[in-house]
Amino acid sequence: MLNLLKKFKSGFAKTSRKLFGSLGNLFGNQKLDPQAIETIEEALYGADFGVETTTEIVEEIQTAYKANKELRGQEAAQIGSSVLKRVLEGAQGALELEQNEPTVICLIGINGSGKTTTTAKLGHFFKEQSKSVLLGACDTFRAAANEQVKTWASRLGLDIVCSQHGADAASVAFDTYQSALSRKHDVVILDTAGRLHTKTNLMEELRKIRKVLKKQNERAPHHRWLVLDGSIGSNSIEQARLFHKEFGLTGLIISKLDGTSRGGALVGIYRELKLPIYFIGLGEAAEDLQPFSVDSYVEAIFNADA
Repeated sequence: MLNLLKKFKSGFAKTSRKLFGSLGNLFGNQKLDPQAIETIEEALYGADFGVETTTEIVEEIQTAYKANKELRGQEAAQIGSSVLKRVLEGAQGALELEQNEPTVICLIGINGSGKTTTTAKLGHFFKEQSKSVLLGACDTFRAAANEQVKTWASRLGLDIVCSQHGADAASVAFDTYQSALSRKHDVVILDTAGRLHTKTNLMEELRKIRKVLKKQNERAPHHRWLVLDGSIGSNSIEQARLFHKEFGLTGLIISKLDGTSRGGALVGIYRELKLPIYFIGLGEAAEDLQPFSVDSYVEAIFNADA
């Protein structure tokens, strides 16, 4: 648990510095005043927590301040932590693998979201849990995608099924699932081509992948996770909404959170979509893809127990 919290604190360091750099020692032991509360509000907006969450935190701090003019910054941080935990109730994805068949996870998202890298890192996570993993390189649209995921698979010692550039992605998905059945793999992770809702051919390709899998197993793919680039912040909400409408997403992975000071957007994304967040990307290394923990996230942001 301590190691996980350390990773979260390191991964969200830029967001935390955005808050505490703006606030100075406001979340320390000094007494607050109305101007300090305004500064807190500005800092929360700067970290991309959004209107609703920022308003809730500030209003609760103001209420506490009216009741106690001796209110100190560390108490305000505890109020912020409490609000975040309340807003994020249900956000922590809990994954249970299938018992007598491969669990199929299909990763989708736009180009540049970190999807291919996340595919390999997710495989590494399950391997570390002593699960047998098979990757499916279904991004046959982007020439470099196959090489990228094969390189990662080789580095991490993961099995992979792939084909040449331009091959039928649904066929790769079919072959991957069949191979997982015959070799009794626990988890199948499919990397798909980056797409926007305006790319009709690629959206149709994704439908075809789902159709082919359902012919093999009515419940496959068991999970349809959207990989979002955390550095985009709350601007990713609209793309997530469109993908959810098209494909009925079952969860989210938010990548690249270590490189942004906008880690508060994670709250707005969940608030808008109510989709569980299963994993978050907190760095470049394979082990930096971590299961999402509300408690660790809140403590990493506010550096306070609540």
